[in-house]
Amino acid sequence: MASRIFDGLELPASGDFHVHLREGAMLEAVSREIRNGGVETVFVMPNLVPPITTVKHALSYKATIEKHTDVKCLMSLYLHPSMTPETIREAKESGHIYGVKSYPAGVTTNSDSGVVDYEQFYPVFKAMEDEDIVLNLHGEAPPAENITVLNAEEAFLPTLLDLHQRFPRLRIVLEHCTTAAAVEAVKKCGPNVVGTITAHHLFLIVDDWAGDPINFCKPVAKLPSDRVALLKAATSGSPKFFLGTDSAPHPLRAKKGGLGAHDAEKCAAGVFTQPYATQLVLEAFEEAARKGVLEKSDLTPFVLEGFLGDFGRKFYRVEPSGARIKISAREEKVVERLAVGGANAEAGDVVIPFRRNTPIYSLEWLPQKP
Repeated sequence: MASRIFDGLELPASGDFHVHLREGAMLEAVSREIRNGGVETVFVMPNLVPPITTVKHALSYKATIEKHTDVKCLMSLYLHPSMTPETIREAKESGHIYGVKSYPAGVTTNSDSGVVDYEQFYPVFKAMEDEDIVLNLHGEAPPAENITVLNAEEAFLPTLLDLHQRFPRLRIVLEHCTTAAAVEAVKKCGPNVVGTITAHHLFLIVDDWAGDPINFCKPVAKLPSDRVALLKAATSGSPKFFLGTDSAPHPLRAKKGGLGAHDAEKCAAGVFTQPYATQLVLEAFEEAARKGVLEKSDLTPFVLEGFLGDFGRKFYRVEPSGARIKISAREEKVVERLAVGGANAEAGDVVIPFRRNTPIYSLEWLPQKP
């Protein structure tokens, strides 16, 4: 095996500031994979059915997740017309809700209750500014005559800039940036505005998902120049960019566009990276360095630790646990599938991980010092 850049590397445990854990058997299956990806802290998305719009629902969901994993869960609410400033104050008082997620109506999984007009939420945003609750933006313009999956993110950026101008003290995350334009927009804003970058967008371009439902997600991967911009932002050492995998599990049958052998619907949007979150980021950086897109000298401990957790923790104001992980180059490959519902799951009740059957770094948790 050729020499690997990160063989033997020790790091603080990672933080993943954008995850989808679902419900029921899917929740049980994927939540147990979080630590396999070297992650100790997750920011949990609220787009369940029905969406999480109340503090009571968020806390109940948190308790359910914690039956299956001991990672720290930062909870969120779904921006919804029923939300009021009082909801925000209650969320702050709970001590467990860190953000409110905005989904433009109709752009992605379970976004039917999403936002059409941001102006109606100005009183809520003011309360969030006052209570120091984060606004998490799915940054795509909703479907329209001149909006496609390729320009929806860039068409949304004026909304980001407008909200930042109106509420300059409001902490805002532009989630899962996919374009060079998004990176530049985040840089243009003040320190209260940051962007998350997924593991899969560090690998993919448009050709990788066109015709391949396993790689299809929203927002979609864009051009090679956009991928380069994401890689450079992720390794820039800027606290304005950190990991949010947007790991989004779907049953294989949904990814294939139907619930049965004879169905033909649209395939579900989402890429599942949970079991290998940290490892995939390191693989992407190493591949980019091998191709000359990144310099090996750029991949310093400060850069790696910042992107993989430190910057996100500081933004969300949570303390690290002190847990550490070790990366090793062994003969390991990404598993082909994850069973959902146990060994007796029906055909199709499986989730296909990103880059299945490809070589991947191994990861182990180191014993914590007393």
